[in-house]
Amino acid sequence: MSGHDHSHEASNRTKLIIVFAVTASVMVAEIIGALLTGSLALLADAGHMFTDAAGLLIALIAASLALKPATLERTWGYKRAEIVAAAGQAALLLGVGGFVIVEGIRRLLEPPQVAGSTMLWFGVIGLAGNAVGLAVLASGRHHNFNMKAAFLEVLNDALGSVAVIAAAVIIALTGWTRADALVSLLIGALIIPRTLKLLRDTVNVLMENAPAGLDLGKVRDHILALPHVIDVHDLHASLVASGTPVLSAHVTVQDTCMKDGHAATILADLQRCVAEHFDVSIEHSTFQIEPAAHRDQETIRH
Repeated sequence: MSGHDHSHEASNRTKLIIVFAVTASVMVAEIIGALLTGSLALLADAGHMFTDAAGLLIALIAASLALKPATLERTWGYKRAEIVAAAGQAALLLGVGGFVIVEGIRRLLEPPQVAGSTMLWFGVIGLAGNAVGLAVLASGRHHNFNMKAAFLEVLNDALGSVAVIAAAVIIALTGWTRADALVSLLIGALIIPRTLKLLRDTVNVLMENAPAGLDLGKVRDHILALPHVIDVHDLHASLVASGTPVLSAHVTVQDTCMKDGHAATILADLQRCVAEHFDVSIEHSTFQIEPAAHRDQETIRH
């Protein structure tokens, strides 16, 4: 890991510690508020924040693991820990979203009494805590999946707090308690689509699919267009972690290139090609240069 990357990871860990402390504090406040007011929207937001606090703790552990150096046993270190952590957070969020929707429908049919004025104050407390969390995470949300997941969770919390405040105002002014259930359904609707996208992105990495934005067909065409290249096969690309795409391929060249030393030039051209010619820059590339005569000896080709 470079000094720049290490600095990013250390900064991310500090941000996660701050946001975890704020989120846990607001969660406790909202649980108390839900018990005092009988509000499902507050309870849903508190449950969401409980999941987020757990997710942020997972993210914090992953950020700490990412600081560990690579070893002979773990050649990439713990880079993929942030992917696993983000997938875990997405799964937790999906469960919370489902619960909120089911309970919201039940309460819409049988609305309980809700103390709107007290609910409002706890909604404001929640929104203030979320605003602090968003401010802390804003600059680091593009660093990796782990930080993106953490920012997304706090953003969802903020939207939930806004919805809680809206419901509290409606109940206080009109006495229409079904607003609490409707807002709960809205919170669930906000959680699930974003969560499914995050889950899809992390599963794509774990399945070692090609990185988003990288067209392997175009990569193949670029490689084949290089002088002296006859064929390319066993072409694979994936992400180890956010910002760490890797690519490997077997490249068949003219037999004379293996004798006149031109193979080294071709290898340099290949590495420069995948590092510079595409939207996804691949700095970690591995190419096996093969003479044309070797093609008949290949037992498995992809």
